[in-house]
Amino acid sequence: MRTAVFTPPGPKRLHLAIAISVLAHALLLSLTLGGEALGLPGLHFPWEERRFADNDLRVSLAPAEPRPAAPASAPGAAPVLAKPRDTREPAAMTLPAAAAQRAAPDAAPPVERPAAPLPSIAGIQAQAAEEEQRRRDAAQAEQTAAREAAQREVERIALVQDESRQREAMLQEQARADQAAQADAARRDAERQGAERMEAARREAEREEGARLAQREAERQETARREAARQQALAQEAAQSEQARMAGREAQAQEAARQDAIAREAARQEQARAAQLEADRQEAARQQAAQQELARQEAGRQEQARQDAIRQAGEKLAQAQRDKAVQEAQREERLRAIGRQLNEEAARRDAAARLPPTTSGLRRGWLFGRSDPNADMVQYARAMSQKIEMNQPFDTVRELVKQPHTQPVVTVAVRADGSVEKITFVVSSGVRALDAAIEGVIANHSPYGKFPPNLARQYDVIEIRRTWIFDMAIRLE
Repeated sequence: MRTAVFTPPGPKRLHLAIAISVLAHALLLSLTLGGEALGLPGLHFPWEERRFADNDLRVSLAPAEPRPAAPASAPGAAPVLAKPRDTREPAAMTLPAAAAQRAAPDAAPPVERPAAPLPSIAGIQAQAAEEEQRRRDAAQAEQTAAREAAQREVERIALVQDESRQREAMLQEQARADQAAQADAARRDAERQGAERMEAARREAEREEGARLAQREAERQETARREAARQQALAQEAAQSEQARMAGREAQAQEAARQDAIAREAARQEQARAAQLEADRQEAARQQAAQQELARQEAGRQEQARQDAIRQAGEKLAQAQRDKAVQEAQREERLRAIGRQLNEEAARRDAAARLPPTTSGLRRGWLFGRSDPNADMVQYARAMSQKIEMNQPFDTVRELVKQPHTQPVVTVAVRADGSVEKITFVVSSGVRALDAAIEGVIANHSPYGKFPPNLARQYDVIEIRRTWIFDMAIRLE
């Protein structure tokens, strides 16, 4: 809140007001009353009045006014002086004569009397000197009155100036007090605002510190979450690998158990058959002792039955052996096919390694792991994997990987110009749509860039084998 402070006028304004007041009073004192023809006040400057100059006297002669009953004037009376007239106007009558003429226009013309004697020059000069003395006395009285009035005005102005200075001093003192109060209030406001700013800065610093701590905690949690996700992915990968190994072992164990069960079943059936034969023989001998004739007939029938049983048992055993042989043959055929495929790949690699570049169609290199003595080959394989991992959205295979599948192992043969020569599934995922999606991903991202000069001088084709893992993204291991 702002407080209005009265500021007293400066010394320049006060001096200007005093000068204007003095000038106005001087003009008022210069007024002359009765100086105009109509009796109105007139304004004459002091320098316009020629008080010490000679008067310009004009004397005009006029006939005496008719006075019917007037006595003769005394011989020692003072001569009557006429008012000076302007010589440019025509001769006129004196005022008494004109007044008498206006008073009695219809009266008879006056009787001509003899003219009064003219006054003397000495009398006129004496009268003029008296008039001039009266005028000088009046002017001196006016000057004295003006000086007294000016002195009184100067004294009054001095009093006004003293009062003004006192009032100005009081106002300045009040202004200084108000300014001190305002300065004190401003200082208190500044201190309060400074305290508020410091408190706001402290709160802002605490808020920023809390935000930084929260951000650090969020980053730590995010790092922990990512590490946990990575550990979980590694654990899942290890579990899947272990599950695959266990599944293979379990399949082998099941196959061995099935073969063992078949062998035990055959032995049990053989033992049962032998026991049955022994029982039949004992029964036949006992019955033979009791009833020989009937025994002979019964022995023939039982022999026939025994022969039928032996034949049936032999047929069952032969059928079991045939089934076992077929399963063994199928298993051996699968193993031989896998062995032939591995032998063919090894033979191709060996042949390509043994043949010189002039006799081999293409110079091939193989990278089946993450490390190799050839650093250029490892760097190229890493760049190829990063291109697929960073540019392939996981949403394209999200629905496919929900189906039960095996982690596929894929070998990609890349030419020196970056184009794909062929795609080979060493281990299929078990889902045809997922295998087709993997082939599409590899084909869509080709070409993968030309071989570096050192690598191009060594190989024309590089076969890179990677395991495709689908968890939260596509990763090639």
